[in-house]
Amino acid sequence: MKVLTKELWFQTRQRREFINITRMVEDLVKQSGVRDGLCLVNAMHITASVFINDDESGLHRDFDRWLEKLAPYQPVSQYDHNNGEDNADAHLKRQIMGREVVVAVTDGKLHFGPWEQIFYGEFDGRRRKRVLVKIIGE
Repeated sequence: MKVLTKELWFQTRQRREFINITRMVEDLVKQSGVRDGLCLVNAMHITASVFINDDESGLHRDFDRWLEKLAPYQPVSQYDHNNGEDNADAHLKRQIMGREVVVAVTDGKLHFGPWEQIFYGEFDGRRRKRVLVKIIGE
């Protein structure tokens, strides 16, 4: 069995951002030499997310507005967690968008459905955070 484990690092300019990381993950699949297996992509921070969806800017703006309605940043005093912090909303947004994705690898490529791509979602940005990519298979 072949295994490749790598970390991707991000430091966003904004508090909330969505970054398409599909190409980076595809490059790691090629590097791994795995032809048939699985690829795990996991946000290693509790205020960030990894998810699969369409790379369409209107949809990303919709995600941002929707998440802000479900877990608004302000007032920060509305959250018990914000005792000396201001990121409780980011924890909730991560919970909604998810921690990780697993994608099948078939014939050496990520086996996606139509329009599917992998995104890193940052909800408490402006500092370095990492994403784990682990590829296993034959």
